[in-house]
Amino acid sequence: MRYSGWALLVFGAGGLLGLGLVSTNLAGIGWTASATMAAGLALLPVALVADWWAHRPWRKPPTGRNRKRISYPKARSKSSPPRKRGARGK
Repeated sequence: MRYSGWALLVFGAGGLLGLGLVSTNLAGIGWTASATMAAGLALLPVALVADWWAHRPWRKPPTGRNRKRISYPKARSKSSPPRKRGARGK
């Protein structure tokens, strides 16, 4: 949810800016905080659709020559130490 996180971050930044402006009594710059919060709220539905579209369930994984093959080096398995065997016939 890459885009939704950014939209919520913008909204939260506007909220913190508004809180700072109210606590310091700077009413003249309050429109900046309001505009930032409004932009975050307006971008949230767009961001949700963009995130949903990036992870759409009907998309099929690529097949054939378009698919990238990822080869990972095989980890060497640790072999167990040899078993100790007793003398046979005893």
